[in-house]
Amino acid sequence: MKFPYSEKVLEHFRHPRNVGKIKNPDGKAVEGSPACGDMVAVYIKVDPRTKRIADVKFESYGCASNIATGSIITELAKGKTIDEAKKVSWKQASKALGGLPPIKVHCSVLAVEGLRSAIQNYEERHGLVKDRKPTTVEVVRKRLRKVINPVSGLSLVRANLVKDINVKDGNVRVVIDLPANHQFASAIKEEIVEKIKHLWDVKKLEVEFTE
Repeated sequence: MKFPYSEKVLEHFRHPRNVGKIKNPDGKAVEGSPACGDMVAVYIKVDPRTKRIADVKFESYGCASNIATGSIITELAKGKTIDEAKKVSWKQASKALGGLPPIKVHCSVLAVEGLRSAIQNYEERHGLVKDRKPTTVEVVRKRLRKVINPVSGLSLVRANLVKDINVKDGNVRVVIDLPANHQFASAIKEEIVEKIKHLWDVKKLEVEFTE
């Protein structure tokens, strides 16, 4: 039976480039879920003068394709301007790896989503978002779909842990149906803050737990 991975995929799997975490990154993002089997975290440093990605690293939690695609998108993105890096596509990543088995194409999509989300996080942190849409309950809920409860591996929304969301005059209040002394409450709160506080019109963010 023919081995499903190309030599390029195996090379990036065995010797991935740019693995790790950037201390104090200009932008960061996590995409995927352990419940689905694959996750990727992407961190970027941006040259403030040229707006080029000076450094980019990734952490992968998944299969060989997940690791290989995380490796290749960092190579494709490094040195590019923010606008250029936004255009890196999953098809480019797959092509650069010599192709992926159809069942593993989602890994290249996940890696590219991680890169784009890290860029979005950078732009929000630095007030560079051009298309400024008002923050609504649905916008907040969409962000919470990417906050994972480590116990179940599901997002807070999918696990039905979001008890209430209130948005009014730039003030956002999120209530999570977990006790405040839950072992992952602090990490969950930190991730919620990271996902929401940088939205351009958010003045105040409150994250509360039910007990």
